[in-house]
Amino acid sequence: MQEVREWTASTVQWVKRRRDPVVVQALRSAAAATIAYVIALRLSPEAAPLTAPLTALLVVQVTLYATLTNGIRRVNAVVAGVVVAIAFSLLVGLTWWSLALLIVASLAVGHLVRVDEYVPEVAISAMLVLGVTSIGDTAWARILETLIGAVVGLAFNLLLAPPVWVEEAGESIEGLARRLRQLMLRMGEEAAGRMPAHQAAERLHEARRLDHDIVEVDAALRQAEDSLRLNPRVREGLLHRVVLRTGLDTLEICTVVLRVLARSLTDLAKEREPEPLFAPETGATVEQLLSEIADAVVSFAVLVTTSVSANAESAEERLSAELRQASATRDKLAQLLLDEVQRDARQWQLHGAVLSEVNRILDEMDTEHRSHRLLEELDRHTREQRERLPRLTRLQDRLRVSGRRRDRRASAHRSR
Repeated sequence: MQEVREWTASTVQWVKRRRDPVVVQALRSAAAATIAYVIALRLSPEAAPLTAPLTALLVVQVTLYATLTNGIRRVNAVVAGVVVAIAFSLLVGLTWWSLALLIVASLAVGHLVRVDEYVPEVAISAMLVLGVTSIGDTAWARILETLIGAVVGLAFNLLLAPPVWVEEAGESIEGLARRLRQLMLRMGEEAAGRMPAHQAAERLHEARRLDHDIVEVDAALRQAEDSLRLNPRVREGLLHRVVLRTGLDTLEICTVVLRVLARSLTDLAKEREPEPLFAPETGATVEQLLSEIADAVVSFAVLVTTSVSANAESAEERLSAELRQASATRDKLAQLLLDEVQRDARQWQLHGAVLSEVNRILDEMDTEHRSHRLLEELDRHTREQRERLPRLTRLQDRLRVSGRRRDRRASAHRSR
């Protein structure tokens, strides 16, 4: 029985590795480069046309959107470099000072033709072409190989759609939420007892380090957003992008507010040392409230990263229930803090800050607030698309209207 379980676990891991986007991307890149080299061997006059596989390797990026944009920019960079090399070979030839001028001119041309990160490719192409004897043949061969590599890379991504990185971005978002939860739980446990000032300062440093995690999650999300653009495997890509982006924005705000909360607790610990931060009942309520908010943060992340409607419904119901419970505990804490301030008015500003920061986190995760934010973002993206591509928008509107007319005629025909 143990052997069967081990075999099943190893099989699952093997399947996951096969479906891992990193593995898939590596196989796609190798295949595209090989095919480009085979085609270039037949069409290029060069004995070893390595420019074609190199171009295909660079063009086949992790997303179809990046492939299209990078392919065009790379071809422009190589062609610009070849033109500069031909001009220099006709005017001055290859010397140490002409090489310096060639590099400067190539980099300037690269910025003029707006090839972005491929500006060095202009100079590289110019130097490679200028350094050979048969300048004309080599120049055209390099252009041909570049076109072969770019076409193969583009065709490869059109025929075999690149992987979608939404799952990886979702795992990053959930990982950030779980780190937020762990920090909240520790802060709650320590706030319920006698928290030394140095221990509170450690929690503040942990909250500040979460900024690095947000940067990593943002990079994963940008990759996922690119993988959804122009991908034939994805429907409603805009909605997916907006849901993930607004979800990360909310978690980022919660992280910032949590850092401010950690600072308030640190200041309170310094002011009240060696006394405890709160009375026993108030401290226990703070611990309970932070624990409930921590669970709600994880439920929010699950809701954001859930694509199936049934699971999303259950995740939203669970989040709403946890937020209602946390709001009730918040009201209880507000009354307890008011009683404490009436007995002892010292540090009343810090007590009020703790309560306001907790309110801000709850408000950010509120389901109605989130729905309103989603609608705003969708409207903004639609408006920007209409302003950027008016003709395409008018065409989509006409197709949508004609589709509705066909549906009405079909329904009227069936009713007869």
